Amino acid sequence: MIAGLDHVVVLLGDIKAGTIAYQTLFALAPAWQNTGDGAERVLFTLDNMTLELMSPSGDGATADRIRAVLAEQGEGLASICFRTADIAKMHRRLDRLALKPEPVAEVESRDAATGAILSWRRTRAATEATRGVRLFFLELAKERPLSVRTTAASVTAMDHVVISTSEPECAAALYGARLGLDMALDRSHPDWGRLMFFRCGDLIVEVVHRPGKDTDVDNRHDKLWGLSWRVANIDATRARLVSAGVDVSEVRTGRKPGTRVLTVHNGTCGIPTLLVEPAQRTAF
Repeated sequence: MIAGLDHVVVLLGDIKAGTIAYQTLFALAPAWQNTGDGAERVLFTLDNMTLELMSPSGDGATADRIRAVLAEQGEGLASICFRTADIAKMHRRLDRLALKPEPVAEVESRDAATGAILSWRRTRAATEATRGVRLFFLELAKERPLSVRTTAASVTAMDHVVISTSEPECAAALYGARLGLDMALDRSHPDWGRLMFFRCGDLIVEVVHRPGKDTDVDNRHDKLWGLSWRVANIDATRARLVSAGVDVSEVRTGRKPGTRVLTVHNGTCGIPTLLVEPAQRTAF
């Protein structure tokens, strides 16, 4: 039913600063820009999903809602949206699973630069039924244009989105049994806590339980916590970011065998961010 992760939304007070930050991080140009309905939006579309930056614009219910969320939670990850091929069937499933979906809405967006139009149909599960994480579901009429690389050593795709929970069994039931994502890993480690990996297209929804470490997570609410991005050559990407003034860690061995990773300390709008060079596949 769920074909993949369509996009994640980051709420910002200053979308111009956020756009510059992610242009630098990704070495990609925005693929879509739109203002309307109380919000300004900038989209970066990578090989397997889209990052949507959003800030309030003007007056109205949507602008007021965004400002209220920013005042309560600050800038950062706000929601995730799953892709489906049949939004009507997805809506029926969500309803049967007591996730209380909103009526399916028809949505249209016009790119400010080109005048091109995208349209889609979407619904949203009730946030109280999804443990506080805002989950949307979308059927897109046609693919978005990809972001254009601005220099070498760019980010190519998302590797995983991280959700922090204090109730791992409840989270596992939501993403696995109810939404139907394939659990690829369920492992506990004394330093990392409990890690659950759910396949979603060609990326991972990672649910993390870290007893005693996530003091801002309560028993009723999970939290969108961090993002991980793929790069083809992590040494080249690190050199590019350092030259641009971004604070990054040294490259180290990743938890997954064969991977190499680094942590990005700034320029991510406050979102914990990891870059991953995937393991090299051996040709036979």
